[in-house]
Parts: sequence; C-alpha cells; structure tokens
Amino acid sequence: MSLSDTAGPRAPRRAPSAVPPAGSPAVPPPHGRRLAVVGNPGNRRVTLFAQAVRAAGLPGPRVVPWLDVLREGGADFAADEIVRLDSPGEDPEADRLLRDAEDPARVEGSARWYARFTAAVGTLRGGVRLDDPDDLAVLFDKRRCHAVLRAAGVPVPASPTSGPDAAPVRGWDDVRSLMRVHRMPRAFVKLAHGSSASGVLAVETGGGRIRATTSVERTPDGLLYNSLKVRRYESEQEIAAIVDALAPDGLHLERWLPKASQQGRAADLRVVVVAGRATHAVVRTSRTPMTNLHLGGRRGDLDAVREAVETAGARWADVLQVCERAAACFPRTLCVGVDLLPAIGWRRAFVGEVNAFGDLLPGLTGLPGSGAEGADTYAAQVAAVLRGHGTHDPAAPTLGSAAHPHHQHHP
Repeated sequence: MSLSDTAGPRAPRRAPSAVPPAGSPAVPPPHGRRLAVVGNPGNRRVTLFAQAVRAAGLPGPRVVPWLDVLREGGADFAADEIVRLDSPGEDPEADRLLRDAEDPARVEGSARWYARFTAAVGTLRGGVRLDDPDDLAVLFDKRRCHAVLRAAGVPVPASPTSGPDAAPVRGWDDVRSLMRVHRMPRAFVKLAHGSSASGVLAVETGGGRIRATTSVERTPDGLLYNSLKVRRYESEQEIAAIVDALAPDGLHLERWLPKASQQGRAADLRVVVVAGRATHAVVRTSRTPMTNLHLGGRRGDLDAVREAVETAGARWADVLQVCERAAACFPRTLCVGVDLLPAIGWRRAFVGEVNAFGDLLPGLTGLPGSGAEGADTYAAQVAAVLRGHGTHDPAAPTLGSAAHPHHQHHP
C-alpha cells in the first residue's frame, strides 16, 4: 500500500498563514488574554517559548514552575490567561518528586511518573489551555496512544499490547511468548510511559540467537541507568533481567519495521504539527535502531527525503498528511511531535509515536508552504495562538464519547 493509499481522502492544502516577524508591532492575544507557561524556569524549552512570545510583540509569559505545582498541590490561572504546559524534564528535583528517583539517570519509576504527572496536570485550575489533560493522559501511555491511532485508521506498526484486549506483559517470558505467537522475530520493547528512548530495547531473535540493542546500562548489582551510549546485549539471561526489572512500570511491544535509509543509515522523521498543520520536519539518521539525536543520531537531508519519496511514486503531501491525521486524534492540543517511520523504498510510512512535548528542535525553521517559513516551532505556535487556534477552556464540557476518540479505546 502506498502513502497515497494510507493517507485517506486528500484534504486541500490550506493557504499559508503569516507568522508575525520579530520586532513586529504588539498584537494582543485573542480577547486580550495573556500567556502563561507551566515549566522549569531557565529551561531551554521555556526560554525559547518566551523568546517567541516577545518576538511576536507580546508581553513575556508568566512562568509557573513545575516544582511549585508539585509542592503546593496545583496552581491557579486567571480566566484570561492562555496556558501552555511544557515538559517537567531536565529538573532533578521535579524528577524526584514525580518518580522518587534520587538519580535522574535511573530508568525505573516511569509508571509512578505518569500517575503523578497526570494528577499534577489535574491540579491546574482556570485559564484557557493549549494542552488538553485527556490528550496528555493518552499521549504519555504508548499502549493507549497506539490504540487511538489504530482505531482512527492511522498506519502504525502491529502491536499485541494496545487496545482493551491487550495481552499482559509481566516480564521476559511474556515478551518471548508474544513475539513467538505474533510472529515477530524483531520487536521494539518500550516502557509504556517512557520518553527519549528511555528503557527501549530493540530485540532480535532467530537462528537460536538473541540480541537486544538499547541505551539501558545494567550495573553488576542489577540497577538500570539511561546512557548516552547505545549498547548490545547478547545474553538472554541479561536481556531477561532488564525486561523483568522494567515490566512493573508497564511495557508496550511493537513490530520492528525495517526503515528506509539515507547514506547507509536508518532514517526516520520527527514532524511537528501545529493547529492541525505539519509545520516543521527533521530527518534523523543512525547506524543503530535508535535515531534519537542525543543517542548519536544525526540530522539528515530533508530535501533528499522528499526527492526519494516522490521518485518512489508517492507524494510528499501524503507524508505530511499521515502526520496531520495522527495529530487530529488529539484535537484539543495545539502542538504535537509525530515520529514517522518510512518503510524501505519510501512508498509507505507508519507513525511510531506522537509526543506531547516533541517541539524542541532549536534552529529549525518551517516547511515551505506551511505558513511557518522562517519561524521556529515556538514562533509557529505563538502565531497559531494569535489566530485563535488551539485554545479551550478546561472547564468547558468535553466532547462526547462518540466524538472523542480517547473515550472509546482505553485499554
């Protein structure tokens, strides 16, 4: 099946929307509202967003620290404040409060992080949100997110662990059984609530041998740490020990799909979708199954990818539309980052993940024809806010279960 086949009815490309240039005259937010951001003060994410707000001629956003939210049991926002939520990551104390980890490099505790993070989001009171709490709860559970995407017809890798009838994964024995029953000689084993490739294992079986590629470092005393070095384990006993240690936090399995390559390196894309429109894209290449840039992945050539797609007989617009369809599953959240997995030959593509905080791509400007040309991901979001996109009152009635995809597909 080609990209054109998987993309569904082709929506007409919308006319570009102008992004206010830096230094432009002050334009009031919709209805005179001001912006606020819940994040870690001084963090690069908050800094880049604040810079984009000021560059649009607006007053700097009010910054509400995650530490205050976690310690004080929430935060209040004025009715006229437009509230953006940003990642609580990269703050050791916030991480400790969320998952009781004294060392931020430790892998374990992601289920506790998820429970406490979603609870903390629920303690934010008032304001008009750019990130929907229900969306976030799904986006940070790979099993639920996969089920929502699949139900919406978005192409995703096969998985035995998504949806209401998902099989339990209590440890390595269950992983091996599921891989065998579902004829998956190669699979990704992921923490259900992980991010940035934390706890991900790319497992290969066959010929009586087994191998796992991962950034997890297991110490002699059995503790698990995230490492910037991708390593391989070829002892089933050691692989089983890692999986058994991760299983209490919840695991998600996906078929490992062979990906297209660029200059001999496996390639995928991170595509940022703002207000329903794919605005930014970066190619990530690697000699390992993990293409994350912090794990040694490199930015690839986006023009070469577009040429490869079109040479294969597919359409670049259809590649972007797959990402927009994935983002449309989360209509009450302004911005998501979609991980797109192009298959060998560049004619098909699958959505690997949808990330709530997937917009940290410093220096990357918008795609031609996206309306975000010359703007980074944060400026594109500020421009969307100025156009009135993506804002909703969290106290307003939510969409009914027949309309809102999340309410039907919780496992």
